[in-house]
Amino acid sequence: MKSFARFSGAVLVYNLLVILWGAVVRATDSGAGCGKHWPLCGEQLIPVFAKLAVAIEYSHRVSSFLVIPLVGIMLVWAFRAFPKGHPVRAGAVSCVAFTFSEALLGAVLVLFKLVEHNASIYRVVALSGHLVNTLLLVLCLTLTTWWASGGKPLRLKGQGAVGWMLGVGIAGTILLAVSGAIAALSVTLFPSTGTLLDGLREDFSLTAHFIVRLRVLHPLLSMSVGLYLVLISGLVAHLRPSEDTRKFGRWLNLLFFGNILFGVANLSLHAPLWMQLAHLLAADATWITLILFASSALAVDVPQVEHLTIHQGVYAPEAGEVFTVGWKDYLALTKPRVISLLLFTTLAAMFIATRQAPGFLLFLAVGIGGYMAAGAANAINMVIDRDIDGRMKRTSKRPTVTRAISSKNALRFAFALAGLSFALLWGAANLLTAMLALAGLVFYVVVYTLGLKRRTWYNIVIGGAAGAFPPLVGWASVTNELHSFMAWYLFAIIFVWTPAHFWALALLIKDDYAEAGIPMLPVVKGDRVTVIQIGFYAMGTVVLSLLPFFLHEAGLLYLIGAIALGYSLLVRSFRLYQKVDKPRASSMFHYSMIYLALLFLIMAIDRVAFKG
Repeated sequence: MKSFARFSGAVLVYNLLVILWGAVVRATDSGAGCGKHWPLCGEQLIPVFAKLAVAIEYSHRVSSFLVIPLVGIMLVWAFRAFPKGHPVRAGAVSCVAFTFSEALLGAVLVLFKLVEHNASIYRVVALSGHLVNTLLLVLCLTLTTWWASGGKPLRLKGQGAVGWMLGVGIAGTILLAVSGAIAALSVTLFPSTGTLLDGLREDFSLTAHFIVRLRVLHPLLSMSVGLYLVLISGLVAHLRPSEDTRKFGRWLNLLFFGNILFGVANLSLHAPLWMQLAHLLAADATWITLILFASSALAVDVPQVEHLTIHQGVYAPEAGEVFTVGWKDYLALTKPRVISLLLFTTLAAMFIATRQAPGFLLFLAVGIGGYMAAGAANAINMVIDRDIDGRMKRTSKRPTVTRAISSKNALRFAFALAGLSFALLWGAANLLTAMLALAGLVFYVVVYTLGLKRRTWYNIVIGGAAGAFPPLVGWASVTNELHSFMAWYLFAIIFVWTPAHFWALALLIKDDYAEAGIPMLPVVKGDRVTVIQIGFYAMGTVVLSLLPFFLHEAGLLYLIGAIALGYSLLVRSFRLYQKVDKPRASSMFHYSMIYLALLFLIMAIDRVAFKG
C-alpha cells in the first residue's frame, strides 16, 4: 500500500508538471506548433523541429500521452493490491476515465483550430471544459493517493450543511480556475503594454474584446472564493474536529493569502511567464489542499459536532427539535436588534458616497442583502457559541441553546442567507459589494468568533472590524469602488467607536462573561482599566469624527452635530470613570448607539444638502 501511494503520488506530481508545460504552450502561442494534425504532428509521428513552437507543442503531447500508461499501471496495481470495495479501486478507475477524456478534449482544441490566435467563444468554452476535466483528474489522483496512504473513506450521507459548504467551495474553486484560465488567455491574446491603470481601463471598456472584459472578473472572484474558503476552513474544522481538518484548514488560509500576492505581482509585472507558472502552481496546490480538507472533514470516523448538544459542558447526541419552530425563531437567529444599527450605517453610506439619494430598488436590495449577510454571520455565531451561550443568562434562550432550532438547521439557514445575499448584492449592485458583505461575514465568524473571542480581551478591538464593513458595502453599491478617503473613514470611525460601545455592555454583564469563561476586558483587567479604555476610545472617536470637516469632506452642519454628539459621548464616559455602576454603564452603552446613528445621519444630510 505504501509503494502504491508513493507511485500514485508521483503520478500526481507528474501531472502537475504536464499542466505547467501546457501553460507554457498557451503563453508562447505554440498550440498550433503541430498544425491541425492530431495525434500526429505535422502528419509525422516524429516531426522535424524546425521551429521552437513545434518542439514545445510536441513535447507537451508526448508528456501528456505518457500519463495513459502511468494511470494504466495504477489501475492494474489497485485491483491487485486492494480488496473489493476499497475506495482506491474506484479512484484508479476514475483516473483512467479522466485521462482519456483529457486526451479527447486536447484533440478537440487542435482539430478545431481552437489554439494560437483564435479568440472565439468556442475556444473559451473548449478551454473551460478542458480545464474542468484537468481539475477532476487531479482530484481523482489526489483522493487515490490519500486513500492509499491510509485516509479514511468518505461518508457523504448525513453530512447536512457541512457537505453543502464543501460542495459550494469546490464548485466555486472550479469557477475561479476557469476565470483564471480566461484571464491568462486574454493576457496571451491581448497583452497590455501600458500601465496597470491602462490595463484596467481596457478591462472596463465597452469596445474591448469580450475576453478582455471577462478578465476583470478573476480578481474579484479570487477574493470572493478565497474569503469563502477561509470561512469554511475555520467553520468546518470546528464542526468536524480532527488533526487533519485543522492542518489542511491552516494550509488553505496560507495558500489563499499566497495566491493574492501572486495575483497582485502578476498584475503589477504584466504577467511574465515565470510568474504565471508560479501562480498556476499555487492555484493547483490550493485545489489539492481543498480536496484533502474536504476528504478529512467527510471521513467516516470524524465526529459531527453540529449533531451534538451540550449539557453541563458535555457533548451528547442531539435529541432533535424540542419546540414547534416558527418564523420568529429563525428571525431570532439573525439578531435583528444587533443588525439594525449596522444596516443603518450601510444605507447612510449610500447617501454619503454619491451626495444624492440612490435608486429605490438598489436601496431596497442593499438593505435586504446586507441584512441577510449579517444575519447569516449571527446564525453561524449562535451555532459555534451554543456551549457558552447556555451558561449566560442573556443568551440562554437563544434558539440553538433551547434546541428550538437544531444546529444543522441553523447552519442550513445561515448558508442559504449568505448565498442569497451574495447573489442579490451582485445582481442588484456589483460583485465588489457582494464580496465586501461576504468579507464582513468571514471576519466576524473566523477572526472574532473562532479566533479571538475565547482567547484574548483584544477580541473586540480587532474583531470589532467586522462591524465596520457595512458602510463599505453601502459605499461600493453606488460607486463600485473604494478609492475614496471617505469610504475608509466610515470604516475607521466604526472601528474606533466599537470598543467603547461594547465594553460598556461588558460592564453590565461581566458576571455572565466570567461564568462562561470569556476573557472580556472587565473580567480580565477589572472595571477601572475598562473605564479608562472606554474613555480613551471615546476620545479617539470624537477626534476622528471631526476629520471630514477639516479635510473639506463635510460642512458646518456636520461639524456642529459632531461636536455636540461627541461632547455627550465624552460626558458619559467621564461620569462612568467617576463612578462605575450599572446605570452609568447602561447610559454609555445605549447613548453610544444613538451617537453612531446620528453621526451617520447628520453626515448624510450634510453631504446631500450641501454638495458644494
